[in-house]
Amino acid sequence: MPDMSASASLAMTQLATLAKEVDEDKVTPGVLGFIVFAVMALAVWALMKSMNRHMNRVEFMEAPDPKADSGDADAKS
Repeated sequence: MPDMSASASLAMTQLATLAKEVDEDKVTPGVLGFIVFAVMALAVWALMKSMNRHMNRVEFMEAPDPKADSGDADAKS
């Protein structure tokens, strides 16, 4: 397996030059903000998928109204 510290240090040196071009007075969320947002988006997607699966399992049949049945018998006769 290749040494990750060498590639990480190379990536950091390239990112450090890009960071100097950014205005230092401007606040940005950065990589951590993106990671948190991505994790929250994946969690919402998983919850929606789970909710959809659970809602598809529900079998809802409304019970007949006993008052409506007796009223229909009078109307038919």
